[in-house]
Amino acid sequence: MITLPTHAARAIAQLEAAGYETWAVGGCVRDSLRGAEPHDWDLCTAAKPDQMQAVFAGERVLETGLKHGTLTVLTGGGPLEITSFRMDCGYTDGRHPDGVRFVTDVTADLARRDFTVGAMAWHPERGLCDPFGGQDDLQNGVLRAVGDPDARFTEDALRILRGVRFASQLGFAIEPETAAAMRRQVGRLVSVAAERVREELTGMLCGRFAQRALMAYSDIIIAALPELIPMVGCEQQNPHHLYTVWEHSARAVGQVPAEPGLRWAMLLHDCGKPACKTVDENGVGHFYGHPQVSREIAEQLTRRLRFSGEQTERILLLVEQHDRPLGDSDKLVRRRLVQIGEARFRDLLAIKKGDAVGQGTHPDNVAELFETERRLNHVLAQDACLSLRQLAVDGNDMTALGLHGPAVGEMLHALLDAVVDGALDNTRSALLADARARMEEPYDQ
Repeated sequence: MITLPTHAARAIAQLEAAGYETWAVGGCVRDSLRGAEPHDWDLCTAAKPDQMQAVFAGERVLETGLKHGTLTVLTGGGPLEITSFRMDCGYTDGRHPDGVRFVTDVTADLARRDFTVGAMAWHPERGLCDPFGGQDDLQNGVLRAVGDPDARFTEDALRILRGVRFASQLGFAIEPETAAAMRRQVGRLVSVAAERVREELTGMLCGRFAQRALMAYSDIIIAALPELIPMVGCEQQNPHHLYTVWEHSARAVGQVPAEPGLRWAMLLHDCGKPACKTVDENGVGHFYGHPQVSREIAEQLTRRLRFSGEQTERILLLVEQHDRPLGDSDKLVRRRLVQIGEARFRDLLAIKKGDAVGQGTHPDNVAELFETERRLNHVLAQDACLSLRQLAVDGNDMTALGLHGPAVGEMLHALLDAVVDGALDNTRSALLADARARMEEPYDQ
């Protein structure tokens, strides 16, 4: 039994009062049946676009999707996307229908959808419409294409990545024939816009079962991320690692919070290892300089997938610095805080924990990182001076001492370094005295 929210039930009632059969459809039905809260509600209806417009005349609507039969009604309960029953007519570009044909049968509309678990409709009186066995697949944790799987992925190649995303988010197994068709059609991903690829892969990486999906469907994922192909099967031959570069990275992804920047950084942190691999006379693998090479590859990938500048900057910093120590003393922790700030320090802690767990060899490394985190919290609790803003003197004070131009900033940074290292108290008198002494040093030589 599904309970419709008021705004969806009201819209169904309005359309049916005007004589148009209407159902809740797609993801909202799937999520409701599995006991999850739907993110939004979509409806499908026998009303054609002009008929929908007439029913909702006077209400706030968006008509941007009307060409393909979709009207968005802006309600107090949130936007409601309502689409006419339709069949899609051809997919010349492998992504968007060339046109649509409006129909009067809900089953024909459900037949055009990608997976059976999303090809179900619900009506408050008629109940569940499930012509393709979506409820059984939902209960069995199976992701199956509607009808001919090759046809579904030929129509819209993005469905290939959507299938992997669903597997990651729901923990479902992809039915063998569906998975085989995804692999047969994977070359079509080149026609999909970079932004759409990025969003599907981000959803996949942030799924609860991301580690499982990365391992089971690595060939599909690297088809969308060819920069990472060398990671698959690259043995590390190192006592610090049990797994290949790809398997290590997949395991590490599952160990960091499900936040896009962290998960992308975790996937990419070792992508430069294959290019840097050397093997010594004892057969031990080494990867000297791999953080910098990983950063370069990650920069190419984030540019190609059109990440925002802010996202790119964060991911690249974490990739480049994932191997650098964070500090085993209060002084070193303070120095790193000055360099990168608290947010990135905590990001790197998460990345380092994931990296350590993903190695599968030295659990004591994780314990050391928890000690670093304790030290970080201790330093922050002391309200230590970690930035120029917190110094007890400023540029005006330096100018009053006779400094000008770049010398002002240089002196302030020198004073901050001394305070961070514990060599100088952050008091106005101590800082001014030290600044005067530094200014006099050249004349004493």
